[in-house]
Amino acid sequence: MKTDIVVVGGYGHVGAEICRLLGEQHPGVVYAAGRSLERAEQFCRTTDGKVKPLRLSVGEAVDGELLKRTKLVVMCLDQQDTAFAEACLRSGTHYVDVSANGEYFRLLQSLGDTAAELKGTAVLSVGLAPGLTNLLSLKAVNELDTRERIDISIMLGLGDSHGQAALEWTVDSLGSAFERVEQARKVAARSFTERKQVNFGGTPGTRKTYLFPFSDQQILPYTLKVPSVATRLCFDSRAATSGIALMRKIGLTTLFRNKVIRKLTVQAFGKLRLGSEQYAVKVDAYGVRGGKAVVMEAGIEGMQESVITARVAAGVALSVYEETHPAGIHHIEQLFKLQANGTQLSLSSAAGASGRADYPLDGLTFWSGIRSQ
Repeated sequence: MKTDIVVVGGYGHVGAEICRLLGEQHPGVVYAAGRSLERAEQFCRTTDGKVKPLRLSVGEAVDGELLKRTKLVVMCLDQQDTAFAEACLRSGTHYVDVSANGEYFRLLQSLGDTAAELKGTAVLSVGLAPGLTNLLSLKAVNELDTRERIDISIMLGLGDSHGQAALEWTVDSLGSAFERVEQARKVAARSFTERKQVNFGGTPGTRKTYLFPFSDQQILPYTLKVPSVATRLCFDSRAATSGIALMRKIGLTTLFRNKVIRKLTVQAFGKLRLGSEQYAVKVDAYGVRGGKAVVMEAGIEGMQESVITARVAAGVALSVYEETHPAGIHHIEQLFKLQANGTQLSLSSAAGASGRADYPLDGLTFWSGIRSQ
């Protein structure tokens, strides 16, 4: 019988928090897994036995005996191929992915061609961005009669503590080229271009934001049937945002391709505290409602991006572990939705599966509105 929950990268920055949250609900069956058994054991000693250590490397042959007893895998590491995820799903082990690698998502979605052979449920785009950005977009467009475009804006706090993988991805993306969808067509885009002034509301106020290669803008045109989606980024430090934009404009971001400069920049992002721990997300969904051209607004703000990422992941994981969802590959907005109670949000199954009540997303503040185009 499958009973175990294995969190791969479970002693890392986000994974450790996911383990703690899951361990509170299902003590003794949650495993913090990774290549270093010593680090896993060291972390697990802080959980009073609710989480157990496990040595596991996704680059090695998959242990069939492990999958026989594992009901759910929560993946917190970036991967290059789908072998591990495919082995999980074919064995009936469910799979929740907390990474943000758009190219990996495309590879994983190709497994949908063999959906009849997949016995487990996979949920992708689980976290803040992608994740809550997808769910806020779903909530906004559901208020529209026709959908024209979605603009997603994200503010991250440079004073926050981020995991190594997140820091490396951010630095690698600062000068990158990518694709997004405009008028139902793929168009080329470059990171930190096409500036837009965005009012995040509340404490963050109005900020300059720039295009950034978050994977939600490549997913939502298809899952939400919206012809145009763009995602932009800024940091809570206005000086840092403007400085990076200037570097991009004069071509200095290409220096990040140099291994030494890249390493030093990642270290600097990890050590410097130029701002606060605050994050914010704003979604503007353009369309028609009641015969009028309007913009539906939805936003959140809070502290510590890694904590809210872990809470979203834990909520999805608990639902997948305890409830029944369709087998195959899904993004978070295809199986889940947000419920609002004033300024508070909770995560619930879109299918209304029986079992756990809505999972509260504590620590953030939600707001919404409508304006004319």
